[in-house]
Amino acid sequence: MDQRETASRVFTFEEQTDRQESLSVCIPEVLDPQYGMYVWPCAVVLAQYLWTRRDELRDKTVLELGAGVSLPGVLAARCGAQVILSDSAETPLCLENCRRSCEANGLRDVDVLGLTWGEISPELTLLPELDVILGSDVFYEPQDFEDVLVTVAFLLRKNPTAQFWTTYQERSSDWSIEALLHRWRLSCVDVHLETFDADKPELAGSSLPGNHSVLMMIVTLKTE
Repeated sequence: MDQRETASRVFTFEEQTDRQESLSVCIPEVLDPQYGMYVWPCAVVLAQYLWTRRDELRDKTVLELGAGVSLPGVLAARCGAQVILSDSAETPLCLENCRRSCEANGLRDVDVLGLTWGEISPELTLLPELDVILGSDVFYEPQDFEDVLVTVAFLLRKNPTAQFWTTYQERSSDWSIEALLHRWRLSCVDVHLETFDADKPELAGSSLPGNHSVLMMIVTLKTE
């Protein structure tokens, strides 16, 4: 077990309906500069989308790629989905983050797997049937973009009705995966943040996403 200093953050998702539902998720963050060690703005936006789709998630099988501290995946599990959390097989501390977040939320039946983007590993090929694939800020380093989509394309071909739900920050005007989507025969639809009440600087009782510009899209297999 990693013994480095951690600090827990609580994210509370609410909906002011007749039922006035709310759900709080506790995420332990490691005070360390490594990418996957804390909650990024994209994760809160994706988790907000999952919260608004929580009734559809129940009993669905969900895989989170590049999960890190796993806010979206943990929220999906708390909403009744069967969740598998994954991060690079080469970063065991990130996999430990996934396990730590599960423990903090009393989740004992969530699998944690090492899956390295772009590698068709036995762990990848042996995954069960999936309904939803999640990716929060997985389009961070341009050199990783194609590896991410290789993994997503492989999973969508195995699960033709599944969808890849992903949030990202557009960090450069040159940022584009359009050509890669075409190459791997994938299509995408933009999801506007205002349609799921995420066009705000503060979500789930946190100061995220702040002034960061976060976008969302849903990727599926391209139909003939």
